[in-house]
Amino acid sequence: MPTFVMLTRLSPDAVQSPRGLPVLERDVMRRIEVECPEVEWVASYAILGPCDYLDVFRAPDVEAATKVSLLVRTGGHATTELWTATEWPRFKELIRGIREAA
Repeated sequence: MPTFVMLTRLSPDAVQSPRGLPVLERDVMRRIEVECPEVEWVASYAILGPCDYLDVFRAPDVEAATKVSLLVRTGGHATTELWTATEWPRFKELIRGIREAA
């Protein structure tokens, strides 16, 4: 299954206090589990910088990954960036398959 990386930035009005973040996360993850049961969650990180969270998950296709992003955007009052990711061993296989320029 393809791997996706999603960066999320919460809107300032998403929660009233930091203690509300686990509740928000639980609610959004429940919706994802119900709406996208085929998605496998790999990891979640709180990060410093222009975004608040980085999530890594596997989905069968771009449509399923887009649905995850939409659920986070609407349920989490957030903006997201969604990227495809290739695991390093597979990337090296792709490199080996490229012909050298003449």
